Amino acid sequence: MSDNVMARERASVGSYEEIVEAAVRSTGLSDFGDGAHEEGLRILVDDLNSPAAGLTPRGRYFQRSEVKSALVGRLLTQAQFSAHPERREVPIERPIFLMGLPRTGTTILHRLLHADPASQGLELWLTQFPQPRPPRETWEADPVFSGMQQAFAAHHEASPDYAGIHFMDAATVEECWRVLRQTGKSNSYESLAYLPQYTEWLRGQDWTDAYARHRENLQLIGLNDADKRWVLKNPSHMSALDAVMSVYPDALIVYTHREPVTCIASACSLAAETTVGQSDAFVGERLGRSQLDLWAHSYHAFHDARGAYDQSQFVDIAFGDLLRDQVGTARTVYEAFGLDWTPEVEAAVAATDEEARQGKAAPKHAYDLADYGLTEADVLAAFDR
Repeated sequence: MSDNVMARERASVGSYEEIVEAAVRSTGLSDFGDGAHEEGLRILVDDLNSPAAGLTPRGRYFQRSEVKSALVGRLLTQAQFSAHPERREVPIERPIFLMGLPRTGTTILHRLLHADPASQGLELWLTQFPQPRPPRETWEADPVFSGMQQAFAAHHEASPDYAGIHFMDAATVEECWRVLRQTGKSNSYESLAYLPQYTEWLRGQDWTDAYARHRENLQLIGLNDADKRWVLKNPSHMSALDAVMSVYPDALIVYTHREPVTCIASACSLAAETTVGQSDAFVGERLGRSQLDLWAHSYHAFHDARGAYDQSQFVDIAFGDLLRDQVGTARTVYEAFGLDWTPEVEAAVAATDEEARQGKAAPKHAYDLADYGLTEADVLAAFDR
C-alpha cells in the first residue's frame, strides 16, 4: 500500500480532546470562543467511534478530518472576529436564502442569482478559512486558495462522474453548512454517516445560536462588500426556519419544489458517491432509510413553521419551471421580491446559465431508488401531509 493511501487511513477517529489538540496544533490558535460547539461535536465524535457507524480506516480518516475542519474553522473565525471588531457594524439586509429538498435545483438557482454583480455569496474557500473577502484578482496568489484548487482538480480527475453530480472548486459559491457546523449544528454530518445519537440530539436543538454565528461570519466575510446582497443556500435551512427568521427577520426565502421520489433517490446517490468505501453500515438500505428520514423530517419542519411568517417573504419555484427557463426563473425571484432586474443582471445570469449547461459543471447523474432499499410508496408515505 502506498504512503499516500496509508496517510488517508486511521485505526481510530480519536477522542474529541485529541481532535481539539490537532486543530490547535494546525492553527497555532486556542481561542474557541464561548464553547457552544462542544456538546454537539462531542456527541458526534462518540457516534463516529461507535460500532454502529461501521467506519472503515478510510472512513475514520475522513470523518475525523470533518470534525477537525469544523474546529479549525471556529478557531480561524474567532481570531478574525478579534482582528476585525468593525465587522459588527456591517449591515445585512434582506438576504436571500434558497432552500428545498436536495436535488431540487437549488445549486444552479443559487449560482444564477449570485451572478448578479450586486450579489455576494459564500465562496467555498472562505467557508473553510473565514476572513474578509480579498479582491478576486489576488486569490490565485493565496496559498490556501491555490492549494484547495489543486485538491479539487485532483478530486475531479480521480472521480470524473462526481463533477456532474455536484461540481465544486475553491471559488464556487457553496452551501452554509461549513459555517453552521462551527456551532456543532449541521445535518451535513448525517448526510455522510450513520449517526443515530447525533441525529436525536440535533432534532431537539434550537439553532438560533448557530445562525447568530452564521450572521457574524457573513459580516466578517462581507466586510469589504457591505453594499452587496447575500445569496445563500442550504437544504438544512429547512430544518431551522424559526432560527433563520429570528436572526434574519427580513430574510427572503426561495423554496424549490420537486416530487420527492426523485429527490430522495438522487440524494441517496450523492451520499453514496461521496462516502464510497468509508463505512460498512452507511450503505444500501440503511443509507436509504437514514436519508429518507432526514429529509422528510426537514420537509415537515419547514412546512410546519412557514405559516407563522409574512408570505410575501417567500417565493415558490418548481423544478420543472427552472429546467425549462433558468434565466426566466431567476427573473421570477427578482420580481417576487421587488428587486431590480436590469439588462446588466440579465446578461450576467444568462452567461452563468450558458456555462452551467455546457461547461465542466454540466449536470450528469444516474440513480435508482431500489439501490437503497426504498420504494416509491416508502417515499410518498414519508412525505404525506
